[in-house]
Order: sequence, then structure tokens, then C-alpha cells
Amino acid sequence: MLLRHIRYFLAVAEHGSFTRAAAALHVSQPALSQQIRQLEETLGAALFDRSGRSTRLTDAGTAYLQHARRALLDLEAGRRALHDVRDLSRGTLRLGVMPTLASYLVGPLAAAFHRSHPGIALDIHEMPQERIEALLLDDRLDVGIAFDRAGSPEVASEALLTETLALVVGREHPGAGRRSTALQALERESLALLSGEFATRRQIDLCCRRHGLRPHVAIEANAVDALLEIVRRTHLATLLPTAVACGDDLHAIALRPALLERTVVLLQRNGAYQAAAARAFVELARAWTHGKRKANGPRARAASHSQDH
Repeated sequence: MLLRHIRYFLAVAEHGSFTRAAAALHVSQPALSQQIRQLEETLGAALFDRSGRSTRLTDAGTAYLQHARRALLDLEAGRRALHDVRDLSRGTLRLGVMPTLASYLVGPLAAAFHRSHPGIALDIHEMPQERIEALLLDDRLDVGIAFDRAGSPEVASEALLTETLALVVGREHPGAGRRSTALQALERESLALLSGEFATRRQIDLCCRRHGLRPHVAIEANAVDALLEIVRRTHLATLLPTAVACGDDLHAIALRPALLERTVVLLQRNGAYQAAAARAFVELARAWTHGKRKANGPRARAASHSQDH
């Protein structure tokens, strides 16, 4: 049995068609069919039901599928291990992040990593956590950064820090000078929020319902940067992590009690080969967030006891 047989088998299983699989693999259909027959002869079992209009896996093929996928992932990990450059002079790091983390966490981390290891190419994609976990399991990401513990037992979670959502306003907003405000004040605000496709918005809606709040949502957007520009240019407010309010043009007002606190986690596939670039990034993330926790701890405690003014 050759690696080619496994690749061909997975392609037919994915496409549900010898014709489409052959086109995707850039081989002729007769050549593909011959390779699959050789694999079936080696295994002593029919992997596909070819009797209908579509090609379907047999029970044996279904059982073999997960093992074939895992074998291919392990072989690919082995290939990367052979080419791993220990001195970090070159390589690639594939990183999946949830959207609201990009502006205040992933940006600084990526900049720090690039300064330390300029030869490593960073491939960063924003996506929901479910997609991050799926790509980690498919060995198409090295590291993920998300909010919740992994849903799959095959993905390991490591807590980095706890973030709190605040009422983020522009400098012209009437409350821009306040350090904190009562949670019920949300009902007097006109808000610009992320749209419902984001986990952050779903969590906000759930927390508002739990507190009996019905805030007025004037604008919805599917990008954090768009929300921040809207807040800068209007009297609208938004609900985003406190850390996004950096600079003089944005101000974070703490909510009492907090509307939503959540833990930011690093995600990696259990048992996966960890390239030198991935190990270096994980170590940097641990050190950077530890430093942020130490720097923000006293200030956060002082803010929690401050009065509105």
C-alpha cells in the first residue's frame, strides 16, 4: 500500500464521485479506479458502493475512513518534522483566531513574534471557534486562540487571560469621562454591536436577557474595526473587550456588575507534532499575557472600587 492509495481513497470519499475526484487529483478516471481497486484488493474489502448513481462508502469504507485520515495527518506531521528548522530562521505558523481578539491581542502578539523571528511567515485567519477546532483536527492550523474550552476532546485548551466586556465610547460621548456605570444604564444607550453571526453578540444577548435588559441596538456590523470607527464618529456606544479602547479617541466604561467575563484560551490538537515556530509562539503568548495580567492587576482592582463621576 502506498501513500497515493490513501490520498486517492480520501479524494473519492470527499467528492462522492470518481469523476470529480479524478479531476481534483489531476489524474485520469481509469487510473484512479485502478488505484482504488488495488487498495481494496490489499485490504480484502470493498470500500465503495458503485451500484448507484453516486459513489458511496460501504460500511468497511466508513470504518477505514477515519483511520486513513489520521494516517495522512500523521504522515504530514512527520514530513513537517523533518523540515522543521530549529533555529527559527524560516518556517510558517498557521494561526486561527476569533474576530474580536484580533485588534488587541493577536496584533501585538504577531508583532512581537515577527520582531523575534522575522524569518517565520505568519498565516493568520479570523474564524469562529468551531472552524478553528475543525482545522486543528485536520492539521490545517497549528494554534488557535478562542474564548471557550474546546468542544472536542482531541483539542487541548490552555487558559491565557480573562477579558471583561465594557461599554466602549468615543471622546464625544456624554459618558466618556466615567470609569464605571451601572449595568442598567445600557437601556439608556444607543448601541452599535456585532451582528448575530458572532459568538460575542450571542453571549451579549444571552447576558442581557439574564439581567432583564433590553438595550436599543441602532447599528449592527460584522467587523470589529467598523464598530470602532462608528463609535469614534458618533455618540453611539458598543460592547467590546476593555482592551480595545486604546488611545485618546476611545474610552472603556466598566459595567457594574460585569455583563460578561470570559477566558481567552490557546487551542492545539492533542498529540500533534508541534513545530518549533508553534512552540515559540505558544511560549511568547504565555509570557506576554502573564505580563499583561501583572501590569493590569492593580489598576483593574482600583477601577473596580472607583465611583462614577
